[in-house]
Amino acid sequence: MKICAIVCEYNPFHNGHKYLLERARELSGCDALVCVMSASFTQRGEICVLPKFLRAKHAIKGGADCVLQLPAAFSVAPAEIFAAGAVSIITKIPDVTHLAFGCENADGESIQKTAKILFDEDGTFKDALKRSLGGGESYKRAVARALEESGAQPGIASSPNNVLALEYAKALLKAGSDIKIVPVERTGAGYAEKELKENFSSASGIRANLGNPKIAGNVPGYVFAALKGADLKKAEEKLGAIERFAIDARGTDGLKKVFGCTEGLENKIYSLRGETAEEIIKSSTGKRYSSSRIRRILAANALSLYADDVKKYLAHGTYIKPLALSESMADEIFAALAQSELPVIVKQSDLNSLSPTARKCFLSDGRADFVRSLCFGESEYDYTVKFVKRQ
Repeated sequence: MKICAIVCEYNPFHNGHKYLLERARELSGCDALVCVMSASFTQRGEICVLPKFLRAKHAIKGGADCVLQLPAAFSVAPAEIFAAGAVSIITKIPDVTHLAFGCENADGESIQKTAKILFDEDGTFKDALKRSLGGGESYKRAVARALEESGAQPGIASSPNNVLALEYAKALLKAGSDIKIVPVERTGAGYAEKELKENFSSASGIRANLGNPKIAGNVPGYVFAALKGADLKKAEEKLGAIERFAIDARGTDGLKKVFGCTEGLENKIYSLRGETAEEIIKSSTGKRYSSSRIRRILAANALSLYADDVKKYLAHGTYIKPLALSESMADEIFAALAQSELPVIVKQSDLNSLSPTARKCFLSDGRADFVRSLCFGESEYDYTVKFVKRQ
């Protein structure tokens, strides 16, 4: 079977995601679409508006054939780790032949060329990066400038989705994989655009306007119905309290263990622990540190997702955790997953097949789910798979 993989968050699933699934199937010519999805928290450190099994079910109804869980250790991490973690799972499934993703620049050749520059890190790139960082530019802008000086297409690393696209391609190069990339140009609103559109708003825009009936034109009906009861604002306030407690409890030593909390940033964040989480993010954001980075650090610290552990998970391998499958493709998908060298986790007894390192990773997923359940007043059962009938 020929499988096309898609790395996603679906927070929540919307029309743009449905379009990407359709285009990925068309462009790859695949027999099945397998999504690897963040579970309870996203790459920007945000709590997911709907529970993971429900979002996985929405993805199946929207055109996917299977949804696997991306471990929290990878999902709440910088773009490089997010991509590397997803690729470490995808490349262990022999039938995966393509990896599709949405981006602003869908020029596959340019993406591959730029990813090769990032992978090689030759003298020209390193010198340009050092010079830009020395001039006080943010790391993101310094990398973009270094890439352009190394021959990359101008602006190719200027948007979040393109950055992830480059990291996917780089991770495939690092893995020595022959999986082909399938870039799909985004349609509608930009990645973080908060204004609602008629049909293709961003997930950020949808979350920012949960009470607006205009959302109905931007998501499938089953998603709109699920969003009606979601109290995201209250959940975010509870998460903020948990994050502030974690800052105080673990101190600067704990913060320093998290990806991206360096150069004294831990002292800045710790000094602000008496403020609200939003004030901490606002006061810590600046030229060198984006608000997304600060938000991610707060979430990772609260969830005890530490860089040294994550590096071990990448080095030793994790597991495959199916969340939902299409009823019509379940047998074929399970047969494909069974060929992987990674253990497949469906029931509690399957944990016995995990190495101590992989088990620790799995337990961190449970911790992330638990924190989300505290914030929303919900509970989630880990050892299950949703079988979904697609109409």
